[in-house]
Amino acid sequence: MILRSWEAILHFNEHLLLWNKASIKIMDIRHITMQRKEGLHSYRFPANCFLYTVRGNAVIQLDRKDHQVSRFHVLHGGKGCCLNILPVEEVLEYYMIYYKAIIPLPERQDILALMEHRNPFKLQYGFVPDQPVSLLSKVQYMMTAWEEHEALEQFHVKSLFYQFVYELLWQIHNGRVPTIKPDLVAQMKYYMQEHYAESITMDLLAELMDSSPRHLSRLFKRQTGYSPIDFVIQIRMNKAKELLLATDATLQEIAKAVGYPDGYYLAKIFKKYMGIAPIRYRKQHESPNVPSTVARLGIVQDLTSLYIDNDYHNHHIFEEELLMYRSRKTPLAITLLLCLTLLLSACSTGGAGSPAANEGSQKPTNQVSANNANNTDTQSQMKTVTTIKGDIEVPVNPQRVVVLYLMGDLLALGVNPVGISSIEEGAAFASELEGATSLGAFKPDPEAVTALNPDLIIVTNEEIYEGLKMIAPTVYIPYDLPVEERMNLLGEILGKEGQAQEMLDNLHKKVEQSKEKLEQAGILDKTVTIMESNKGSMAVMTGLGYGRGSQIIYQYLGMKAPEVLQREIENARNDATSKDVSYEVLPEYVGDYIFRSSFEGMVDLSDNSIWNNIPAVKEGRLIDMSFGLFFYNDIYSLDKQLDFIVDNLLKTAE
Repeated sequence: MILRSWEAILHFNEHLLLWNKASIKIMDIRHITMQRKEGLHSYRFPANCFLYTVRGNAVIQLDRKDHQVSRFHVLHGGKGCCLNILPVEEVLEYYMIYYKAIIPLPERQDILALMEHRNPFKLQYGFVPDQPVSLLSKVQYMMTAWEEHEALEQFHVKSLFYQFVYELLWQIHNGRVPTIKPDLVAQMKYYMQEHYAESITMDLLAELMDSSPRHLSRLFKRQTGYSPIDFVIQIRMNKAKELLLATDATLQEIAKAVGYPDGYYLAKIFKKYMGIAPIRYRKQHESPNVPSTVARLGIVQDLTSLYIDNDYHNHHIFEEELLMYRSRKTPLAITLLLCLTLLLSACSTGGAGSPAANEGSQKPTNQVSANNANNTDTQSQMKTVTTIKGDIEVPVNPQRVVVLYLMGDLLALGVNPVGISSIEEGAAFASELEGATSLGAFKPDPEAVTALNPDLIIVTNEEIYEGLKMIAPTVYIPYDLPVEERMNLLGEILGKEGQAQEMLDNLHKKVEQSKEKLEQAGILDKTVTIMESNKGSMAVMTGLGYGRGSQIIYQYLGMKAPEVLQREIENARNDATSKDVSYEVLPEYVGDYIFRSSFEGMVDLSDNSIWNNIPAVKEGRLIDMSFGLFFYNDIYSLDKQLDFIVDNLLKTAE
């Protein structure tokens, strides 16, 4: 009999709860035969994955952890897990089952928190099952059914997958399978060290690690002391130093090799982080008479190889290098600065012995004290928040906020911005922002933003962020960030965490009430198509990120699209995607209800016979919705969209 600790039993029960709550989607099943001397290097799981070997022996690494496997060995890793298979001595045959697991929203906060901290779909483990032949037969049946591509067979795949997982969970429950929580920070470091010459963004890392950008940024900063972006820059700077000293490559060539668009940008970043221009750095280290304090950099170990094992030590090396270079000021610059200071002092205090001079002599001490008090007061009114772009100092109580596209979120939190992006006609919050300055629909003029004297700027576009971040503390929040994450982040930034949570709770409560009403009316299980008229075709929404009511209908209310669209919507999730469908085949894409985005100048279909013969159109289940109202995805707009959608669906039932 195996005795298990209370803690182990609790963790297993939590994992089982999440397996029961999750919506599982099989993404792919593969049968692979690897020949002698073949191997696999740095392959990242595109989804959660079970790997089941059926023949041969090999050393398989999951995130650099060795597993000595033979036939009938099960391995599991989460999305983003790095797989290496060392060259095999004999033929290795295995199956890979990729799956996706999500907790459908809305869901209780304790379940969502449990998913973040005890996610069983990301755990890494490996073991030999008790009933390998039975398990193999299920995998083989899954493979056969998967290749059929028929709806019934796809359903069979899912049922077999649950049986497969049940047997594995049973063995884990008996306490014989050690599980490892993936080290997301180690995965990120490993990826950065291998791909530093490519474009690396927090969105990309979040996609690879199946996590949120904000969570990864916080985790990385907490464990390493650096933001992920600073970490990448350090790797690139050290590679650039290597190339400057070991080759005659031009700045342009080095820039391309380390992941920058051109030599000018590399020189700018190098000077900022190393305190010296790259060409000057190369010349100084080529000279035999280089001062020892500078020459030290030429022989310092490559930090890239030390990051995982000695983050604390490297943190201080990097700080010392910055301090060393920043202290190297020329005597001429100091002399000019001193002269300018004396000149300004003389001008401001007047001549010696004059009344002005005598009055001024009584003021400096008080003025300095007042200035210091003001500075201290200003500093005390700032706080540090962690964002996708790293830690940023923001005002505790911002008074003049410029916000682009997320105006409704701020209004919901009781903040009236001074500057906004232009508002689409019919937007839910249009009347609330009549006094705010419009900065245009696209890229705002930095001078116009500066003229508003903002103390906080909030943007949804990375390029705009780069253009405005020097004006005032600027926070970049991706437009497609789920509303729950966005409101929590805004609540923290604005010091309104309680209000943000209250707004989310109210929305989720309202959604549940709306679902009950629709279910009682017999509508909740009906299919819905969201579309927008184009010339000669119809744009049909296939992702939640496009707005047009897709988040309320498909995500919150949980209504489905016709089968031909539903799979695309599930795969796209938060992406902004749509599909152009010609009128000839449009009836195949139309569900029981149509929500059509209406705007001035849209195509008139009143005389189109195909359109008029679609059952939803003929029978009055076509609902036109204002383009402006359904353009935004802030919580203020989502609340109004929910009212509109539910009210109009219920009207059709009447």
